[in-house]
Order: sequence, then structure tokens, then C-alpha cells
Amino acid sequence: MSQKNQLAWLIGGAQGSGVDSAANLFAKACAFGGLYVYGQREYYSNIMGEHSYYQITVSDRLVRSARSYPDILASADAETVFLHALEVKAGGALIYDPKLTETSLSKVVALENRARRDLQRYLQSKSLPETLGGMLQDAQARGVRLYLVPYDELLQKITGEKAPQLAQAKRMANTMAVAASCALVGYDIQFLERALEDIFQGKKKVIELNLRACELAYEYIAKNFARDFPITLEPITTSESRIYVTGNQATALGKLTAGCTVQTYYPISPATDESIYLEAHQIFERRAPNERGAIVVIQVEDEIAAITMATGAALTGARAATSTSGPGFSLMVEALGWAGMNEVPVVVTLYQRGSPSTGLPTRHEQGDLRFVLHAGHGEFPRIVIASGDLEECFYDAIRAFNYAERYQLPVIHLLDKALASSSQTCSAFDVLKGRISRGALVEGAVSDGYKRFAYTETGISPRAVLGTPGGIFWNTGDEHDELGHITEDPVERIRMMDKRAKKLEVAAQEIPLSEKINIFGDPDSELIVLSWGSPKGAILDALEALWAEKLSVCFVQCRLLSPLPSGDLKTLLEKAQRRVCIENNYSGQFAGLVRESTGIAMDHLIVKFNGRPITMDEVYQSVKEILSGKAPRRMVLTHGA
Repeated sequence: MSQKNQLAWLIGGAQGSGVDSAANLFAKACAFGGLYVYGQREYYSNIMGEHSYYQITVSDRLVRSARSYPDILASADAETVFLHALEVKAGGALIYDPKLTETSLSKVVALENRARRDLQRYLQSKSLPETLGGMLQDAQARGVRLYLVPYDELLQKITGEKAPQLAQAKRMANTMAVAASCALVGYDIQFLERALEDIFQGKKKVIELNLRACELAYEYIAKNFARDFPITLEPITTSESRIYVTGNQATALGKLTAGCTVQTYYPISPATDESIYLEAHQIFERRAPNERGAIVVIQVEDEIAAITMATGAALTGARAATSTSGPGFSLMVEALGWAGMNEVPVVVTLYQRGSPSTGLPTRHEQGDLRFVLHAGHGEFPRIVIASGDLEECFYDAIRAFNYAERYQLPVIHLLDKALASSSQTCSAFDVLKGRISRGALVEGAVSDGYKRFAYTETGISPRAVLGTPGGIFWNTGDEHDELGHITEDPVERIRMMDKRAKKLEVAAQEIPLSEKINIFGDPDSELIVLSWGSPKGAILDALEALWAEKLSVCFVQCRLLSPLPSGDLKTLLEKAQRRVCIENNYSGQFAGLVRESTGIAMDHLIVKFNGRPITMDEVYQSVKEILSGKAPRRMVLTHGA
């Protein structure tokens, strides 16, 4: 059965061998043809050698997540075939290097021991040799089409017989795998040329060499294999202005749009790339002619310095943020309390990863929700927002600063590894939507007797920044009065605690429902799927398939986690016949939080905690099983290499 403009494509290889460059080449080539693209990057926490892979999902309509089963597996090494061949769909394609056919499983030294044992047992159960050839035989028996590409032979047409040049050119093997894939699906090579020019801007020799390698691989597939692959990619015409970005980049762009002028960080995956992107754009062009903006990005000695420096910058009136992951946030907790006590509008961008401790440094998880909500000794207000896709990363980064300054408290923007390292074609971000609201910020001088922490009905006091002419006020980690003077008076303590807490009540009333919750589908549906953060894309892609089958399913995405919109959630959940929560952690942290605040328990919990994001197929199959009445209460998803 033929299929047009619907493709899941996966490439893998040793880290440092050009896998990311090849994936971006394929993604950008598809994007230049007007197609929608979603990319998911997976990599080990070392620099070189271990296996990494990148899946690109392509469609002629919006695509928001990865698939469990690729249509094409593109490889130039043995490990990629061993690890991913079993995932390829029947009728799909496997591109491989024929010189590796006799490679023994035992010779692939970087394989995890568990994976090696499982593959050995599998091949033995099929009476197949424990070699790449055995995997290829099995793939062919399952209906996978095999396409060999003799990379060295083709590269020699570029380099001749010169060994040094050939060794250097082997980095182009992954580029050739991309070209071979394009030939299989009949996608015009001109888009590869355009993508090469975009990736290697100004590097004429590199572009020429890679383009020649692409042409050789493309021609080889065209000449040696029948044009009968059932999936085709064709460019489409679109007038929509789009960008291709990662989650780190989208968040960074949101910060620039919000007027953030100070970003501090200590390197930690998966947060570091955001700060690196900001460092590369510390001075940037604004919309107005000859007008520039600027941000100071500071790499500090540790995370304690990161949050205290950002807090200090916020006290001077700068829009300031720090970016980190779970272990780094652990070190920030005491200073977070200081910011809460002093009502400082500082933003913390927190990218969750596998935990606890060092955990899985480059893998995915949503395990920090409970920690973020309660981080710090004692009680102080903080707003917590969670983005679900790359567009929300951008717009929520702007909202984080507005919330921080409007309500004068720390705001934690909760993201995760899946969002950080995914890439996607998005509608161009509308910077005009990023209106800046600085709250009760004092302009000009203040008079003697200015009370920085004045009691008000809303708990929000007029905020003068350090250096404001006129009045004097104090900041301290101790409890204080309206001027900031230290006090242990019990009445003053009650009034000041009430003042700070009141701000969350005001925020809960003022923040519009559209910024708290997203509802997709009919809220009167038989089944409501509840989630937060990055599972959003997989859930929405699965919902399209479920709705096509006329199934009664609604998705409620919670974006504001503190203050939690408990009343709105309760109203929605009470009507459903079945309630399902989907999240990337072990215990179902959000489901527990909702039960605490609404009294409503989930009928089913779908969790995944193996370090990999949830896929569209996993959501689709799990929800179908629940609707059939045959599902257990707790379902654990396990897909991922």
C-alpha cells in the first residue's frame, strides 16, 4: 500500500561520527520542501564513541512526536542495525554497509550487556548467526526491504585511493545514508543541496564534497534498485512562515523577546545548550532598523552562584534568569528561599532529566514535579509553569518573567530533556504577542520612609530596585517588617506570611484559564486523558488517530502547576466516565497531586521512566486497551533503545 508524505526515518551511529549533522540535513531538506518535521535526539552521556540516534518524523500536516517503529533505518555502522533493525516496520527499509555483513555481535564493544544478551537469545531462537548478516536475514524474513550502499567504494570516487583522505571522508557516510533515503522515497536532491548550504554556510569546499557524496549515493540507489518503495516524499507549497528550532533554542528566543538581560548558568545537561545559544546571540538585531538588543550570559563556578547572581541582577531591575537541571536545582534551593522571602522576581528554567542523583544525565524524565513544588525549607510562594511543546517553550518563557514581576516571586519554568533536544518546524513565533508586563515597578525616585514590603490587599508592594534615588530599604534572609528590618515579632510574622501567601491567591484569580489549562476535544467525552509537559505531542498525535476511529476521548493539558487550577480540573474530571493520567515518571506524581487537591483519583495511570520520551504509538495502543476494558490500572511503557 503506497503512502505519501508520511515517514518515520531513523539514523544512528557512534557519537562524534556526524549523526546529528546527518539528521539535521534530512530534516532541513524536508522542511525546505514545505513538509512538517519533528526530530527526537537520543545520545549517551559521554562525548565520543557510544551509540546515538536521531528519529525524524515527516508529514504534510503538523507532526508533534516520534514513532515507535521507523519506516526507514539508515545506517553506516553495525551497532545501529543490531540495536534498531527489530523496530523497522514490515514493508520498511534498512540501509546498510555491505562490508559489515560478517560483523559479529561480540565485536560491537559499545553495546550494553543487556542488549547484547537479548540479541543473542533472539538470534539463537531464530537459528540465525550472531552477526549483522543474521540481523539482515531476520529483517528480510519480516518483510523489511534491504538496501546496501557500498560507502567506501563510492567515497573512493571522490578521494581516489589515498587512505588519509578516505578516512577523513568517512564522516560523509552518514550524509550518503541521507541521500540514499531521499532516493528511496523519490525526494528531489535539490533540497539536500539547499540544506547543505544552510548547515555549512560559507564552507564552499565542505558543501561541494558532501554534495558530491550525496549525488553518488542517490545515483547508486536509483540505478541498482527498482523504484518500488511504497513511501514517497513530495514537496508541498506553503505560504506559512516557519522556523526549525530545538526546545533549547525556542526557550532562549522567548527569553530574548521577554527582555531578559542577564542569564547565569553552570554547565549541566540538558540545560547548557540554551545558555550556549544565548551566548552566541548576546548582541542581536531588533525589529526596528539599526536597533540592537543585548543579554549578558555568565558561566559561573556553581549553581549556588548561578541563582544568587541572577537574584542580585533581578534586585537591580534586570530581567534575570538562571537555567539548570535537577542536580543543579538541588544546590539552588536555599537561595530560592531567600528570593521568596525577599519577593524577588527571578526566573529559574529547569530542564528535568533522569534521576535521582546523577541519574541519566542525557535522558528524559518528568521526575522533579514534587521537588519543584516544595523545594526550600518552610513555606513561600512560587509560580510553576510547564511547557508541553516548542511553541509553549517560547511563549511560556515570556510569561515566566511577566508572572515573576507582576507577583514579585520566583517563577520556575519546568521543561525536560525531551523538549530540550527535540527539534521541530513551527509557525514563526509572533514576538508581538510577547508583551512585557513589569507589574508594580516604581518609576523615578521614592520618598523617605519607602516601604519595600508594604502591606497591601493583594500582597503585592510597589517595587523599587536597588539604586533608586530616595528611600532606603533592606533585604535579609531573616523575617522582616515593611522596611525590611529584621523582626521576630509574632504579629508581624503572621502579617508578613499572609502578605506573601496572598499573592498566589491573586495569581490564581488573575491568570486566565487559557494559560492554566488546554482542552483538546469534547470535555464531555467518555474518557479524559490528563497530562502535563512533553507528553502533549504524542497524546495529540495519538488523538488524531483515535478520533478518526470515532472514539470518545478528550485531552486536558495542565500548564499551571502552582497555583494548581484545582477547581477547573475537578469540574472537568468529575464528568468523565474514565480518567487516565500520562506522565514520564515512576509514581504518577501529577496524578497524585490532582488527587490531593481535588479528591479525584485516576482510573488508569500510564507511566514511562526508562529515560525515553513517550511515543505516539504507545499512547494510541494504551488508550485503545483502556477503552476495551482490558487494561490494568497502572501501565508501564517500555519502548526505546
